Amino acid sequence: MTQTNTAKMEKGLMATNYFFKDQTSFYRGKVRDVYTIKNEHVVMIACDRISAFDHVLPRAIPHKGEVLTQIAAHFLDATKDIIPNWKLSVPDPNVTIGIRCEAIPIEIVVRGYLCGHAWRLYKTGERMICGVRMPDGLKENDKFPEPIVTPATKNTEGHDEDVSIEDIISRKICTKKQIEHMVDAALKLYARGVQMAAERGLILVDTKYEFGLHEKKLVLIDEVHTPDSSRFFYLDAYQKLQDAGKPQKQLSKEFVREWLMANGFQGLEGQLVPEMTDEFVTSVTERYTELYEAMTGQKFVGRDYTNVLDIIEDNINEAISAI
Repeated sequence: MTQTNTAKMEKGLMATNYFFKDQTSFYRGKVRDVYTIKNEHVVMIACDRISAFDHVLPRAIPHKGEVLTQIAAHFLDATKDIIPNWKLSVPDPNVTIGIRCEAIPIEIVVRGYLCGHAWRLYKTGERMICGVRMPDGLKENDKFPEPIVTPATKNTEGHDEDVSIEDIISRKICTKKQIEHMVDAALKLYARGVQMAAERGLILVDTKYEFGLHEKKLVLIDEVHTPDSSRFFYLDAYQKLQDAGKPQKQLSKEFVREWLMANGFQGLEGQLVPEMTDEFVTSVTERYTELYEAMTGQKFVGRDYTNVLDIIEDNINEAISAI
């Protein structure tokens, strides 16, 4: 790789450190930097960090944050008839400004196909996941007869934890009415996502949704149908690959997990993250931009990283002043 290309690979938005007018709090997640303004609005900056197995990997993935922001905005706009969501504006390719909500610490995972975490359980002989029984006789990436809902708790530290709906209610994480509303909304959102993906020649395999409360009403928060929260296959190749017993090409973050596992890392104590070569980082960027183009039908043009922190700050300040 030439010196010029190597230098290019080092570009990316790894983190931000702003202090905005009327800022009341700041939170750095695995991927996003979140600023709260007047306890009423949130400024969510999708950086180019990438995480897997609850660990943030050491190198940025150029343009990843832009892809996440733009795809999430695309689907938030396309699903607001199903349930209200937190988004107000996207003043910068990496930034979403929205309503501050009280987050419910549950991820509602909807699975239409047997893969990822569910498959890793299934191949050990386990058939129960989050209180739901998976059918016998399936192979990896087979379609479930009906989508299944497999919630997980959102833990502030350590791994998220599989949990059944019954346990959510008994542990009073949220009310029975709330979890029923969340599950109903999640299944409708998934159905919409499946429909929109099919129109673009894709399969929405599985995904997660997060919800919060605003003025006591349930609101969809965070990202929707992005490569970080969802898994996609190509529709035209799916059945042929299944019949041949070959792996599906995934437009998702799962291939990053598979690469890490193949290189001896699953986030366990004592394990070291393998070296992220320029070639690997480039391949991750290409997967993210490929999904953006496949999902939206638009050519992806990544931002110039020159003075990127100043540009983002200016765009946010202008948007905040208009709220």
